[in-house]
Amino acid sequence: MTTPTKILLLTSSILGDGGQSRGLAEHFKHQVAERGDVQITERDLVADALPHLDSAEFASWMVAEEERSAEQRELAARSEAALAELFAHDVLVLAVPLYNLGIPSQLKAWFDRVLRAGQTFRYTENGPQGLVESKRAVILAARGGQYVGTALDSQTPHLRHMLGLMGIEEVDFVYAEGLAMGDRHREASIGEARQAIGHYVSSRL
Repeated sequence: MTTPTKILLLTSSILGDGGQSRGLAEHFKHQVAERGDVQITERDLVADALPHLDSAEFASWMVAEEERSAEQRELAARSEAALAELFAHDVLVLAVPLYNLGIPSQLKAWFDRVLRAGQTFRYTENGPQGLVESKRAVILAARGGQYVGTALDSQTPHLRHMLGLMGIEEVDFVYAEGLAMGDRHREASIGEARQAIGHYVSSRL
C-alpha cells in the first residue's frame, strides 16, 4: 500500500474566505480532493493566530524541558506544536497575500516558532545548515499589483530564504497578480493561477 503524501496548508489572509489567497488555497484543496493518495491538514494562522514572539517565550526554549516552570512549558508548547506539525508533513503549502510588500504578520509569527537553531537549522563553520530534510514547499501568492521580477517583490526572496534556512530548497511559486487592476485582469490572472495549481497537483504530487 502506497504511503499518502501529507500536505500542511497554511492560510494567512485577514479577509478570511473573501481573501484571494484563500481562494487559491480552496482551489488547491479541490484539486487534491480528487486524489486518493494525498492527505491534507489545514491551519488558518489568522483564526488560530500565534502572538508575536517575545523575550519570555524565546527564553523558554533555552531551558531544559524538565527544568521549565509551568509558564515556560506553556510558552514553549507553541513552538513545539508548530515544529511537530511541520515535521509530520511532506509538503508545505503557504497561501500568502501581499501586505505592504511583505508577508502577513501572522505568517511571520509562525516562522518565528519554526525557525529555531538546533531544531530546523544549526550554525556551522561554513554558515547555517538546514535540518529539515526531504520536504518541499509551494507558495500560492496573491497580489493586488504586479511585482514579480521587480525590486518591490521582497516577499519572494524572503520566503525562499526562510524556507531555505530550514533546508527546504525545493520551493515552487504560483502567482496571481494584478488582482486590483480591474475585473478582466483579475479573472485572467486567477484563471492562470488555477491552471498552474492544477498542473502542480497532477505532476508534482
